Amino acid sequence: MTEDLADFVDVLEANEAYAQSFELAGLLPRAARGLAIVTCMDSRIEPLDMLGLNPGDAKIIRNAGARVTEDVLRTLALATHLLGVERIMVVAHTNCKMASATRDEVIDIIEQASGIDVRSLDFRLIADQRETLGVDVQKIRSWPYLPPNVAVGGFIYDVDTGRVTREV
Repeated sequence: MTEDLADFVDVLEANEAYAQSFELAGLLPRAARGLAIVTCMDSRIEPLDMLGLNPGDAKIIRNAGARVTEDVLRTLALATHLLGVERIMVVAHTNCKMASATRDEVIDIIEQASGIDVRSLDFRLIADQRETLGVDVQKIRSWPYLPPNVAVGGFIYDVDTGRVTREV
């Protein structure tokens, strides 16, 4: 791995411009709208814009496939007890690579590109997106470290229309 700063010059220059007009100083760490969103890392998803939110309104947790992992549960415990979260949306999306690729395909792609053996990794691929969404929502609802009154719902975001629909 190279440690060349030139690899990041474009984003650091963009950050300098961003910092010149930065307006979020003083924003409180609490979720102003009491919302946490667990969603995919897919760059077609703009969580704040798609739900009419502003910076500071929600806590955003992203990973491949919008999966509810142990780390997501730990983060939600902190968000509900310390940061004002009272409701949680798990938002999967259409055309998700995690819901369309097989384990062998993912392993082949990574190994061909890098030569790295990744067979020991669990990519948490999704065979049935709606079923997996239901299982993940239930993980949150039944996790004993969250307040019992937290509202939890499962949703699908359509990357072609921008619409969010409740599934669970």
